[in-house]
Amino acid sequence: MSVLPLIFTSGWASGINAYAVVVLLGLFGATGLTDEVPASLQRTDVLIVAAVLFLCEAVADKIPYVDSLWDSVHTVVRPVAGAVVGALLAGQSGSLPELAAGAVGGSTALVSHLVKAGTRMAINTSPEPLSNILVSTAEDLGVAGIVVFALFHPVAAALVAATLLVAGVATVLFLAARIRRFLRRRARRRAVSGAG
Repeated sequence: MSVLPLIFTSGWASGINAYAVVVLLGLFGATGLTDEVPASLQRTDVLIVAAVLFLCEAVADKIPYVDSLWDSVHTVVRPVAGAVVGALLAGQSGSLPELAAGAVGGSTALVSHLVKAGTRMAINTSPEPLSNILVSTAEDLGVAGIVVFALFHPVAAALVAATLLVAGVATVLFLAARIRRFLRRRARRRAVSGAG
């Protein structure tokens, strides 16, 4: 079986929440529910660090403007995580060159991260914090659902991830005006705080 659908799906999920991907894959591998997960993702130290970072993200991701700051820091982290997970999955299966798998995982993670970050900028233009909490919770549940689904039905999960990726890009393009307004508001705040 080709591991490419699992790499694509884990790349998409890594762009949303890379730590959740590592925790879920590692736990499923460590408990023996799947043999698709490489041993390096099942290590106790890796799982502990990923779980702690997942908890940090779970909090930061639900606070307006803190989520966008967190996303900006993770513009590098999420694509790298998607590439590493992709390469590790390919190395485990031996069915795809690791470099190609890393490119698929990393580029998919980058696009889904940009969708997430752009959507959050638009959401932060709303005056209430509830939308951040709802969207963040939906993302966490979506990542968990798609990763678990991908372990048992990789092709179907990849189709779902591809559909979500295309829909996300379309949504960000639609919300571009709100994103520009968010960026202008943030620039004004920086100018005011810099002048004070």
